[in-house]
Amino acid sequence: MKYVKVAQTNELNAGEKKKISLEGKEILMTNIQNSYYAIDNICPHMGGSLYEGKLNGNHIICPKHGSIFDVTTGKVIQSGKLFFLKVKVHDLRNYPIKIEGTDILLGIE
Repeated sequence: MKYVKVAQTNELNAGEKKKISLEGKEILMTNIQNSYYAIDNICPHMGGSLYEGKLNGNHIICPKHGSIFDVTTGKVIQSGKLFFLKVKVHDLRNYPIKIEGTDILLGIE
């Protein structure tokens, strides 16, 4: 696995998010209580950008249909709804993060 510098620690305060484009992937990076996490940015249901969603603690809410994901693991917390029907979503990929000095490095294959 190679690690790529994607940001500096002073660019992302606790409770904030950042969208990263890297090697053809859109990745959502978050700072939760001064720990950094990265997951796929695109919701698996209909391609909504999770960056546009609301970050609530360690949960991100998809702006399209309300699916909720844990940003620390990529796991689905709650499936969203389209009208009265639950939408089927799967877990998101999460990416390892390393901090070297003030550099944030993201692991990508």
